[in-house]
Amino acid sequence: MIRNIFILTFNDLAIALKNKTIYLVLFIPFFVFISLTLIDKPDEDTGKIKIGLIQNYPYAAKMLESINLADKLIDITWLKNQEKGLGLLKEHKIDGMLFNNNKEPGSLALVVLKKESVHTLAIVESFSALQKASEGNPVSWITDIKPLHEGGIQRQTLPTWILMLVLLVGFIILPAQVAEEKEKNLLLALLQTPIHEVQWLVAKLIMGMALIITAVLLLHLLGQFGPVNFFDYIVFIIAGSFCFSAFGIFLGFLCRNQASARALGVIFYLPMLLPSALSDVSQKLTSVAPFLPSYQMYMPLQSILLEDGSIVNMPSELIYLVILGSLMFYLSYWLIKRRWLM
Repeated sequence: MIRNIFILTFNDLAIALKNKTIYLVLFIPFFVFISLTLIDKPDEDTGKIKIGLIQNYPYAAKMLESINLADKLIDITWLKNQEKGLGLLKEHKIDGMLFNNNKEPGSLALVVLKKESVHTLAIVESFSALQKASEGNPVSWITDIKPLHEGGIQRQTLPTWILMLVLLVGFIILPAQVAEEKEKNLLLALLQTPIHEVQWLVAKLIMGMALIITAVLLLHLLGQFGPVNFFDYIVFIIAGSFCFSAFGIFLGFLCRNQASARALGVIFYLPMLLPSALSDVSQKLTSVAPFLPSYQMYMPLQSILLEDGSIVNMPSELIYLVILGSLMFYLSYWLIKRRWLM
């Protein structure tokens, strides 16, 4: 009895190795470890606040003097204009930016990535302490806080949830379905009929795009979210669903069976999801994520939903998604013509 159990156990392990399922046990912890090492860690500059100040702006002399004296606490980055500061803020190279508060002339507004964050609290407390030490307790230097990402935590995490849905369909559902039809010889049987290869590919592509768009619309209905620029938003959803549906079909053709397709899908799913989703909390990941196709969809969605962005400022990302999707579709057609692993 024990012998049979051991034989069956080793047989299951052999099947898992053959189907590449065992690779997930090795890959997932390894990739999570790599991702966590890229997240910013505390160092000697952890307590140092990085503030952006605009050149040629008439900041109060007392405030500048206090900041210069507190050079171990505050690090100043001089900016040519507000646009430059917003760019550095998105890249996590500064913690905040000070410029004129139009609501209260003579005071300053603090622009931060997120209003409800430890960095924002540290900036306000530090400037309050500096002002109290230098001027007593007059009207505060900072009278307004403007977050770069508007909306509550539900809306701020919306781009991540959308990307998760897109990648789930593209890298988990579609590859497994394509591999299943190959494994059961359903695809070969269909190709013996008047159905052409391109027709089958287009049908699979439409199905993937329909699943993604339906899931995104359902997410909006349940969460009662409304995008700022609907046309720009829907264009990127369509482009992203086209790109990653074609990518998923291609991955399905690389595998002989469903188990292999699921394993390969997860191996692509995590690297595409985590660096983009975690780019907001790490400068290192912010520099790595732009090299991934998923970031070319995530960044525009974040800009449209949270920063009132426009497609006019992001044409390269849209072109990238369309070109990559077209390339994956062509490679899938090339594989199906050669009856790859069928």
